[in-house]
Amino acid sequence: MPDIVEHRGVPVLVCENDGAAIAGVQDAMDHLIGAAFSGAEVVAVPSTRLDDRFFDLSTGLAGAILQKFANYRLRLVVVGDIGRHLAASSALPDLVREANRGRDVWFVPDMDALVARLGPDGTGRAAG
Repeated sequence: MPDIVEHRGVPVLVCENDGAAIAGVQDAMDHLIGAAFSGAEVVAVPSTRLDDRFFDLSTGLAGAILQKFANYRLRLVVVGDIGRHLAASSALPDLVREANRGRDVWFVPDMDALVARLGPDGTGRAAG
């Protein structure tokens, strides 16, 4: 079972590396969104748990999963190295860049980067 850990005042569902694969929208509902209902605002999922089709934007899987997170007002953070997926796609780097400018979906290399992104007020924006 994933753990909910508070980072900078924000409850984060930290998913294990070896959990169920997220190969479809129902998997995201069952294993990520459903688990977040125990009090998380952010779901941190290892990139290795996401099926390769998530990173191939032409499949529509990423869009469908991101829409579910938006519908449930949850923030999704993909944690880990996605370099091989970025190299194989012309559209994915744009999605990652745009997502990382906002506060609802982030792609970060590790949990330390996630904690740093949360910022002192938990919003994902720098103080000041």
